[in-house]
Formats: sequence, structure tokens, C-alpha cells
Amino acid sequence: MRYENGTRTGWAIGALLAAVLGAPLEARGDVVLDWNITALQAHAAFTPQGIPRTRVLAMVQAAVHDALNAIDRRAQPYAFDYQAVATAAPEAAVASAAYRVMSALVPSQAALLDAAYAVSLSAVPDGSTKDEGIAIGVLAADHILMLRENDGSNAVPPPYTPGTGPGEWRPTPPAFAAAVFTHWPFVTPFVLDSADQFRGKGPLRLAGARYARDVEEVLMLGSATSLVRTADETEIALFWIEGSVDGWCRIARTVSMQANLDLWENARLFALITLAMADAYIAQFDEKFYYGFWRPVTAIHEADNDGNRRTVGDPTWAPLRPTPPFPEYSAAHAAVGAAAAEAMKRFFGTDDIAFSTTSMTAPNAVRSYTGFRHAANENGVSRIYVGFHFRHSVEDGLTMGRRIGRFVAQKTLRPIGE
Repeated sequence: MRYENGTRTGWAIGALLAAVLGAPLEARGDVVLDWNITALQAHAAFTPQGIPRTRVLAMVQAAVHDALNAIDRRAQPYAFDYQAVATAAPEAAVASAAYRVMSALVPSQAALLDAAYAVSLSAVPDGSTKDEGIAIGVLAADHILMLRENDGSNAVPPPYTPGTGPGEWRPTPPAFAAAVFTHWPFVTPFVLDSADQFRGKGPLRLAGARYARDVEEVLMLGSATSLVRTADETEIALFWIEGSVDGWCRIARTVSMQANLDLWENARLFALITLAMADAYIAQFDEKFYYGFWRPVTAIHEADNDGNRRTVGDPTWAPLRPTPPFPEYSAAHAAVGAAAAEAMKRFFGTDDIAFSTTSMTAPNAVRSYTGFRHAANENGVSRIYVGFHFRHSVEDGLTMGRRIGRFVAQKTLRPIGE
């Protein structure tokens, strides 16, 4: 059974969640896409923080993939290596796997999840095949939950001592908040061999000409009161400030529906991109706290004291949006987007897939791209326009993300017979 865009089941779930969350109604696809949206919305209602959301979505999508793969093995399993009864209902397996993981991780959203689960199961005829599908989904989910139970994500964040010298990170205005997610470098990766596997070479020398150019660029383009940033560049900044997992899953849903992917194809696609994004965040926070580099707002305020005669300080400068409370190098948003884009490129075997997409943080904008890398590059440069990152950090973040996306696609969930 395939739920096509706009059918009663898909719209019922969409209407239910829109009513609960006040979210815009999005066209639905099959049950894999439905539960991707449900998981995102349920976790957003639980917490807006994007970094732990990538872990949750990776767990959901890995469980969904393994549940379907147990019914009809088309790729290597991620964690649940099992051959189920081929007659088990795949839609029930998907819904059960996603529901089980989400219920364990965000129990406060039980009402939303219970309602969505009931809608999903109502589309599957009662009987042994439905029961078998539910059982397979539960087993796949329990494997993922057990695997990630002690992965370090719930550890007490260790204190991080800010620096005071040139180039050293310190809390940024207006909140001057302490560094957050200081424990994320120690979270067990999903696919990477280690968090530092693709660690970059580090920030630019403060005394160099390239560093001075980077400071000047973000000073001019990333300012809250910039007179040189174009209207399109401002739209790019606000469009891509949306959480990475939301934006890139929306892109994957759009491209999936354009390509008319089936349940198994969707399950593998979403597992690959969420695993890549989750590992990109882990690698990024390893890198950020390893180098501890200051943000542009600090660099611009302190430019008269950085040892570079080419930079000039401006203590009144502010970015277009408040700076996130953790070190700058490299750009996590760029890395996570590039990881998702590379994973999609590897899945489809090409980067040349055109698509248009929207954003919750620029609700009136629709932006179009010639391929995944085009979107990832724009996502990266948006961090200059919003005033969060230097160009060197964006470029190194993009490089790291592409390496992670490639590694994930090559190492896990390989199609059988490839």
C-alpha cells in the first residue's frame, strides 16, 4: 500500500499535527515521509534545540530502515540484522518503529504520537500481517534504543572556560551565555570511526591578510545594519537560519516525491541523510571546542587588539541575528548541510537534481537550486550574511561535511549486490 500525496491518510495526519502544533499544513507522501514529519514536529514541540534533534531523527530513521529491511532485505542493515516474515505489513513496521523510538525519547509528546500512530495503523487491515509488521518495528526500534542508550548524549556538560586573549572564544552579546553542548564532542558517532576523524586544520592566523579579509567581509555583509548586503543575501541569511535537520529533511521529502521513491528507497535515503547530519554535528563540536576560536562579533569588537594592522575595531557592531553560544571554527551549519547534500548525491548517483524548497524562518520565500551542492553552498555562505562565521570557517565546514556524507554513504546501508 502506498499513500500518495494528498490522499485521505496523509492529509489526516497533516491536519492532526497542524492543529496540535499550529504548524503550516504540508503535503504528505508515504508512511516513511509521514513519520519523518511527525518525528520532527514532535521533537520540536519538546525542544527547539537542533543539535540533539539530529540524534533523535537518526535513531528514528535507522529503526525505520532496519524494520523494512528485515521484511525485504535490499541493503545492509544498520543495527537490526534480522530476516522477518515476508508477509509482514511494511506500513505497520514503519509506523511501529518510528512510534516506539519517539515514545521512548520524547514521552511528553505522547498525545501527539499516539494520535499519529492510530491514524497510520488505521490504514492497515487488521490481521496477522499487521501484527507481524508491528512486531518487526518494535524489535528494530528496541535495537536502536539499546545501541544508543549510553552514547554520551545525556551526560552532564563539562564546564568550558572562556579565553581572554586574541582569537579565543568568549561569551557573546547580547546574552553573554556560557558555552552549550560542551559534552557533544564525546557523543558516540553513528557511523564515523571517531569524532575527530575529519577535523580541519584550524582557524586562520590572526596576523594574516586572509584573516583580515574575512573580518572585513563579515563586518560589511553580516551586520544587523548592513548597507551593502543585498535583499537576496538577507533572504538567504534568514532562509537558512532554520534548523538543519528540518530544512534538509524537507528537501529530501521534496526530491523523494519528485522521484516517486518507494518505501524502501525512502527509508534508506532518510537514514543516510540523518546519520550523516548527526555525525556532522558530533564532529563539528569536537572541532569547535578543540580550537575554541572567537566569533566575528568578538573579533570585530576586539580588532584593534588582534595584532593585525589591517583590521579596525568597531565595539558597536552586531550581527544580523544573535550569535549561538559556542566557538566559531568551523561552521557547523555548513558542515551539516554539506553532509546531507553529499549523502543525497551518493544515494541518487548524481548531484544534478533540480528542486525548490521553503523555510520556516523565511515563510514567504521559495528558493530553487540546480542540485544538492548548490543548496549546500548557499546554506554555508548564509552564515556570513547572518554574521556568525568567517568565510574560511564556512569553506572548511563544507569540506568536512562532504567528507562525512561520503564516508557515511560508503560505509553503511549499502544496497545488496552493489
